Amino acid sequence: MGEKKPNRSGHATRPGARELLTSPDAAGAGAAMSVFGRALARHAHDPSGRRWLFVPYDQLSSALGPLARAPARELGIVLVECPSKAATRPYHQQKLALVLTSLRHFALEQAERGVAVRHVVAPSHAAALLGLGPLSMMRAAERELRVELEPLVRSGQLEVMEHEGWLTRSEDFSAILRPTPGGAGRQARMDDFYRRVRTRLGVLMDARGKPLGGRFSFDTENRRAWSGEPAAPRLPTFAVDEISAEVCELIRSHYGRHPGTLHPEALPATLADVERVWEWAKRACLPHFGPFEDAMSASERSLFHTHLSPLLNLHRLPVRRVLDETLELDLPLASKEGFVRQILGWREYLRHVHEHTDGFRVLDGQAQPCAPAPGDGGYAAWKGEPWTALEAAMPSAAGGSLTSALGTTRDVPPAYWGARSGLRCLDEVVSAVWDDAYSHHITRLMVLSNLATLLDVSPRALTDWFWVAYADAYDWVVEPNVHAMGMFGVGDRFTTKPYVSGAAYIDKMSDFCHGCAFDPKSDCPVTPLYWAFLARHGAALSSVPRMKLPLAAATRRSAEKQRADTRVFERVSEALQRGEALRPSALGGPQAQLPGVTPRKK
Repeated sequence: MGEKKPNRSGHATRPGARELLTSPDAAGAGAAMSVFGRALARHAHDPSGRRWLFVPYDQLSSALGPLARAPARELGIVLVECPSKAATRPYHQQKLALVLTSLRHFALEQAERGVAVRHVVAPSHAAALLGLGPLSMMRAAERELRVELEPLVRSGQLEVMEHEGWLTRSEDFSAILRPTPGGAGRQARMDDFYRRVRTRLGVLMDARGKPLGGRFSFDTENRRAWSGEPAAPRLPTFAVDEISAEVCELIRSHYGRHPGTLHPEALPATLADVERVWEWAKRACLPHFGPFEDAMSASERSLFHTHLSPLLNLHRLPVRRVLDETLELDLPLASKEGFVRQILGWREYLRHVHEHTDGFRVLDGQAQPCAPAPGDGGYAAWKGEPWTALEAAMPSAAGGSLTSALGTTRDVPPAYWGARSGLRCLDEVVSAVWDDAYSHHITRLMVLSNLATLLDVSPRALTDWFWVAYADAYDWVVEPNVHAMGMFGVGDRFTTKPYVSGAAYIDKMSDFCHGCAFDPKSDCPVTPLYWAFLARHGAALSSVPRMKLPLAAATRRSAEKQRADTRVFERVSEALQRGEALRPSALGGPQAQLPGVTPRKK
């Protein structure tokens, strides 16, 4: 190993690490200092006599922790760029660009207000921080980062403080845990959690301690399909400054093999950009969010969804501020409650689920099988070659829980990577994801996760796909949202049922079926896939209370229809695994022969 050399701040620089504050080859720019490096150097401050903090890539806010309270002149922060983390999985290019440009802009914002900034490129976060202690940090949101930094914590080089970006406490979750019906384990329900935190915090409660409007949830009123009115707002775009332009060039040159389309103009990089997104969301989205939050449209991908989740999960926009300002808005109660339920309810509940189960590595006190290495989300099956990258993968990265309550193990079909499936709902949503690194929560749940569940895709595999494809995806986000909720991967411990449906739901809530090769009322394979799913997994689902009616309906189907359902499942799953597009003529001949549907009218 090379000798550690002292840098300008008096700390030793680790072999393989570059300190961007002083290094002439910042960000790999060679002999000429990068635009970012020059900008940071213009705001260099004396590093001595300061309290030093490590700020992870997803805590980019001066409204949290010591940065919110201590004078800037007393603080220094360490920010780390880790190329090997970006290379560990085939992350969407837009996601990489958002994280990197947000981190660099945050570095400049803090330097401009007087905080000393040490910006390091290193093979790992642990390597970057080794020898820089003593440092303090707020607890990492991502389990993957916590595991990597644990040796530094144990050795006393890194002190961990409470993460101030969350709205709820672990006690809020532990208080709602209850025995499973059989008494063998513990389960939780989001509704119980949501009621508890609403009551404890006094959110949308009246003076008597009762929920405004007489109900905690207006979910039943927020299920309208969208037919074109009111008009959906246009997404904001942003000027691409020199910092973002340099980041995007780095992504193109160094991460060009990563999937997804890079849109520099769609990156809210500066704090002014972030403010524009939030003001746009309040003005253009939230008034109509509630009634149409479950609607889907090919012509308007986002409808009235705010696109705040990538900024909330990086803490560029503090979630507490979003909650407080939402409560002050003059909005219809159904819209206000629906949005509050997303950020105070589901977001907080699922991160507690992740913490409580160690990312489903431990369930009911029992260790669960885990993958030995990070998954690629089906990249290899789509590309025909394994995922490899220019940088070595993170040495501490590991695969996640392989728990599958229904025993499903199939790979993610190539259709999720852009191969045409022939199902317009799936093809439209997948196209949006690889274009935007985003789709809203109902397309995630009732198209992507629904179809994968009906096709017996492995919960782990689809979770890994979401992890790489979405700009807001981190382990604490995708593992509970996809593995547990979307794929029913841990059974009914934390969700009440599998979120599956036939073609009727997709037709009711979207315009995807218009222009599709299949008719939802006659020959769409999604409906027989639904019945075949219930038949295959009926025994495993028989103890789930909310599945009793669907399972009873499934048992009333004739043996002929059940055999036909199975044939459709086999043909569809085999064709999609081969990367082939589905055609009506290949799924059983004339439309009238498909099980459980009415022939198309001539």
